[in-house]
Amino acid sequence: MRTTVTLDPEIAARLRRLAVERGTSFKETINAAIRAGLEMGGGGSGRFDERTIALGVRPSVDITKALRLASELEDDATMRKLELRK
Repeated sequence: MRTTVTLDPEIAARLRRLAVERGTSFKETINAAIRAGLEMGGGGSGRFDERTIALGVRPSVDITKALRLASELEDDATMRKLELRK
């Protein structure tokens, strides 16, 4: 089937490089890329199932200030890195 498709310049460049690497035509490379994308589930239902696990947080641990603690730890790590550069 013959059709016209407008590709982003960077995608076209990547496909051309891939065609040269594989020693195939541009047409064959495009068809292979589209086929691979469709086989990966490109037309999926959009449903995503996520498995969760219990982390076992104890009631005595206050997790409401977790972001603040993470920020403080990140600041400490940054300061250590800066001190090593001196």
